[in-house]
Amino acid sequence: MLYWLQQHLPVHLHLFQYITFRAGVAFFIGLFLTLVLMPRFIAWAQRSARVQPINEYVSAHQGKAKTPTMGGIVFVTSTVIASLLTVNLLNPFVIGGLLTLVFYAYIGFTDDWGKIRGGNNLAGLSARAKLILQMVFGIAIGLFLIYVAKLDTGFYVPFVKSSLFNMGWWSVAFWVLVMIATSNAVNLTDGLDGLATVPSIFALLSLSIIVYIVGNAALAHYLLMPKIPAGEVVIIAAALIGSLLGFLWFNCHPAQVFMGDSGSLTLGAFIAYMAIIGKSEILLILIGLIFVIETVSVILQVGSYKLRKKRVFLMAPIHHHFEMKQWAENKIIVRFWIISLLSNIFALITLKIR
Repeated sequence: MLYWLQQHLPVHLHLFQYITFRAGVAFFIGLFLTLVLMPRFIAWAQRSARVQPINEYVSAHQGKAKTPTMGGIVFVTSTVIASLLTVNLLNPFVIGGLLTLVFYAYIGFTDDWGKIRGGNNLAGLSARAKLILQMVFGIAIGLFLIYVAKLDTGFYVPFVKSSLFNMGWWSVAFWVLVMIATSNAVNLTDGLDGLATVPSIFALLSLSIIVYIVGNAALAHYLLMPKIPAGEVVIIAAALIGSLLGFLWFNCHPAQVFMGDSGSLTLGAFIAYMAIIGKSEILLILIGLIFVIETVSVILQVGSYKLRKKRVFLMAPIHHHFEMKQWAENKIIVRFWIISLLSNIFALITLKIR
């Protein structure tokens, strides 16, 4: 809407043409909407018993059994509304970003709703069904980026100023892999109050800087990065960051609401989308280091048990390992936040080293 007003008002409001200004507006709209809508959602969820089924093997979490879930639907809705009010909807990368939010929120909502109705964590979408939906939506977004957005299909790595090779059609398979891996990694991390929220904010901030740079010809040239007209997507990211901060107000320990798969799968998919359009798929390993650590801990645990019948950790994902070692929940959460902050700072430093 702000972009449209700038184009059509008799007196042009040049302020509205700046991405940074509209990103700031989107941030506060997302924050305000979440702060207003979330208490109403929590009250409704408590009245209708839309609460999180708790893993019976984590005894420390049994006190959270009556905590509402699906809070992700609120901050995703706030993000979409804030974005629609501020972005240029003619930009194909914006359309791709909004589709990513809607598609993966649908998967998460369907899974959450099934768990709530069934009363346990196994009653939602099967792993197979969830993976198929993630693949289908990932392929749709990948094809959209190639056919409509005309996204560069080069394969870029940190410290190198040009692409190593052109992936061509294989880029769709690569992007689908990145989206599935990241969405599930954030989902695995979302096990403690605020644990996935703050690292997601850090990741979105770092990726917003990268996407803004590649969307600005002068900055991209200076930093020897590819030029991709995707800067408008920063506005969606800003709206999501604002919405996440509003969500964190209610999700910090002790949580009044959980994001559920509705939030975690959507967050992971959008973080992956930002990395893809910013040609930072490999750098995402550093930007989302906490998500990588959590995922690797599960892979090691499962692999070790299948091969050796021995566990590497007391429990996986790794945040449960520290819980079993009697670490306070707040200590685990804050230390993971610190690791995430440091890894993102280091990731941004690498942008100048090319």
